[in-house]
Amino acid sequence: MAIHEALFDNYPSQAFFDESFDNHKAIRPHYQRILEMFESYGETEFQRRRALIDLMFRNQGITFTVYGDERGTEKIFPFDPVPRIITNSEWSHLEQGLKQRVKALNLFLKDIYSEQQILKDEIIPASLVLGNPNFRRQVHGIHLPHNVYTHIVGCDLIRDDNGTYTVLEDNCRTPSGVSYMLANRGVMARCFPKLMALQQVRPIRHYPIELLEMLRSLSPRDIPNPTVVVLTPGQFNSAYFEHIYLAQQMGVELVEGRDLFVDEGRVWMRTTRGRQQVDVIYRRIDDDFLDPVAFRSDSSLGVPGLVEVYREGRVALANAIGTGVADDKAIYAYVPKIIKYYLNQEAILPNVETFLASEKDGLEYILSHSEDLVIKEVGGAGGYGMLVGTEANNEQRENYLRGVRKNPNNYIAQPIIKLSRHPTYYPDTKTFEPCHIDLRPYILVGENITIVPGSLTRVALKRGSLVVNSSQGGGSKDTWVLEE
Repeated sequence: MAIHEALFDNYPSQAFFDESFDNHKAIRPHYQRILEMFESYGETEFQRRRALIDLMFRNQGITFTVYGDERGTEKIFPFDPVPRIITNSEWSHLEQGLKQRVKALNLFLKDIYSEQQILKDEIIPASLVLGNPNFRRQVHGIHLPHNVYTHIVGCDLIRDDNGTYTVLEDNCRTPSGVSYMLANRGVMARCFPKLMALQQVRPIRHYPIELLEMLRSLSPRDIPNPTVVVLTPGQFNSAYFEHIYLAQQMGVELVEGRDLFVDEGRVWMRTTRGRQQVDVIYRRIDDDFLDPVAFRSDSSLGVPGLVEVYREGRVALANAIGTGVADDKAIYAYVPKIIKYYLNQEAILPNVETFLASEKDGLEYILSHSEDLVIKEVGGAGGYGMLVGTEANNEQRENYLRGVRKNPNNYIAQPIIKLSRHPTYYPDTKTFEPCHIDLRPYILVGENITIVPGSLTRVALKRGSLVVNSSQGGGSKDTWVLEE
């Protein structure tokens, strides 16, 4: 059976928006060549290339961590070889919307850590900001380079059943996954080189260079080569592969808290040649663990005294301390108002409709419509701490709603969106089936805003699932943005 015929057989005509096929089961023009090319390989050659991809992932140690899995925590990152393709015009629209969004979010962060005018004007309830566990009074009034707080942002986008791109959430603290975006492109370039040449795919390999240049631009010292380091919590962190990968690609040191110390009002790195002053820290550690003097006193992951040096402007942090307020799921509901307030513009990329349990009407709606909603903890991540109403029975929903009633400020809810689908290969049946996907572009913010033309496409590999997170059984695809 031809590959695209198998896809025709498996796809309902109108149940979901499909990236590759229209409602009449015709292949979308920008997918025509690639599906024909996959068909031309035949079963034997396709399987050979799939096996080569798996081998490359294993040999490169491209892994992630799943906590609490009795079969082991370290997993090879699941990868599907059918790439997600985005046209140049679609990408231009996404770029405009993402740049608008991160610009407004940075203005919001600057405001709440200085004048707090948006709170005085009652655009956002002050309690949502000042009572937020991610709001850090320790850095109020600090001046940051370029007035930027969140330098590396990963916005999660979805397409609904009309094919409209919407923002599902903003990741403004320590967004992960960009290493998989780069690794996916590497294995596809080696295993399917003709496909990429045929489609004229825009390159993404310059991301580490762009990241390094942005980090260097934050340096408090005006020197040609400021010292940049990647600060990791260590090998047991779920994204440790990424920390290693990015440090290697940028040619900078990967350090743990014990490798750094504060002296004479500066941050230093221990080296075999003696101490070396550190100018910029790309930190992959949460605020709470950064400095045991300023935050959690029991933290062994951070650097004592770091916050004081940071406040004095003698070291830069990316992302800045306190950015978690901007990706709180309750604040997310106000982002269109934030954009309007600071930029006097309507949001180019809309939000998903969101109900706040902290509001009376929102709570009543959530409690009475739980079977039709995705209910999330405002500080949750990785697919944990949420309830998908259609996937839970009455007892599970009621148990979850007890927590909502007890602490409504901790929950929001959204309609169950019919995420767009994409052809995905299943080895057990040796067929292609439609799976739900999302999209995480990575935005770099320094003197300018840079978005490399690619993203991490996450795919829900569990049949019928809407959850794309790797910790919940999801995988990824390479994302191709076309030149024309």
